[in-house]
Amino acid sequence: MRFRLGRSLALLTVIAAPAALRAQGFGLNEIGSCAVSRASATTGAPCNDASALFWNPAAGTRLDRGITVYGGLASIGVRGDFTPDFTNGARYYRPNIPTAFPPHLFVNWRGAGRYAAGLGVYVPYGLTSQWRDDFPGRFSALRASIATVYVQPNLSIDLTPNWAIGGGPIFGNSTVQLSQSLDLSQQKLTTGGTFADLGIAPGTEFGRAYLKGSARGYGFHVGVHGKIGNSLQVGARFMSSMAFEYDDANARFMQLSTGGLVVPDATIAGRIGVPKGTPYDYILATQFRAGGALVEQKVKTTITHPGQVQVGVGYTAPTGTLLSADWGYILWSKFDALPVNFQGPASASSRTLIEDYHNSSSYRFGAEQRFARYWDITGRLGFSYTQTPAPDETVTPLLPDMDRRNFGAGIGLPLGPRYTVDLGYLHVDTQGRRGRTGERTSLSQTAAQLNNGFYRLNADIVSLSLKAHF
Repeated sequence: MRFRLGRSLALLTVIAAPAALRAQGFGLNEIGSCAVSRASATTGAPCNDASALFWNPAAGTRLDRGITVYGGLASIGVRGDFTPDFTNGARYYRPNIPTAFPPHLFVNWRGAGRYAAGLGVYVPYGLTSQWRDDFPGRFSALRASIATVYVQPNLSIDLTPNWAIGGGPIFGNSTVQLSQSLDLSQQKLTTGGTFADLGIAPGTEFGRAYLKGSARGYGFHVGVHGKIGNSLQVGARFMSSMAFEYDDANARFMQLSTGGLVVPDATIAGRIGVPKGTPYDYILATQFRAGGALVEQKVKTTITHPGQVQVGVGYTAPTGTLLSADWGYILWSKFDALPVNFQGPASASSRTLIEDYHNSSSYRFGAEQRFARYWDITGRLGFSYTQTPAPDETVTPLLPDMDRRNFGAGIGLPLGPRYTVDLGYLHVDTQGRRGRTGERTSLSQTAAQLNNGFYRLNADIVSLSLKAHF
């Protein structure tokens, strides 16, 4: 049999995309219900809870003296569809994305002196992209799931009564699971050309690829916060980039029936060295056994989560209304190339993918008002606009990233002197964006050549947290 299976291993070359895209493409910053309500405009004017350790590591000394605990989870529901160009809008494909429930937990201790110490456990990256079996882009990605948990010890110090600094190391653990359909028409023949040249129709599925891996990373997070008079406060934070080295990711493959396809004539039979009438399933089965390309094997790559910068300002009006505005900047230009090294029969397919991401900004605005006459409820509103870092050539089924408008609202309800319940809601709205379902095979290909349809994605986040103070 004179053929080899090459592009069927494309799944392994996109191991980093879900993690990276999660940070901006539906990196929704759902860490803390107060922050969700204020659309994450919480670095210059932190929320009065321990999640402030994430939004500004210097804010630990701004919390009440004693021990403050803040924990909860968010419910993230994503909706969307893909409309291919050739259907003229008459046909669209919807993803089958399960609701995600990322948790968060923060503890802060502030004594009588100038210091505060705390610990945060949160999920800055973690969502699932999942399409149905009939989706035309399933040969690029069928399912991608990633969860990255950060653990952040934190120390805050008051330099003066009005200025504080803080920070600490970050320990990250990331897990990824991917699956992809395998297209027979795209597999290369050793005699030249592909199976498409033998009459195999595009989109002929003959197998599935699955990948699972985990990695650890290390970084740091620092912040500064200042009070200017009685009504103005400012803050800034920097979270370093973190490299996750997937040295032992595992790839496995499963054969699927081609639906009874056979070698139709002697000419084709001669090209691949089998008798006329031989079932393609029989021919392909050799690739899933020892000595074939599609056996279980290892893959190595490194994913770098980009650094984050956020600065903000808060103003408290004479009425007690808090207004906040933040600017965030994600250093996505580090995500320009992705080396992928196979450790098995596919080692000859090792390559470097060009992503060419650019740095991106977000603009965040929030408001908060306490209503002492109405059960001491605190009301919150927020709006933010987030730019996409992905170029037009990299809008793919894994997570088609696009600019976002986020609308937030929520309340804080005291439950006695020690406890408060926060409820936050955020609606994520997009205008949609053109993208592709196939693999990019040449750097010379433009977005006009690659993109073959229109993606839409929206999301709703409901976050619930409990604050306790002792």
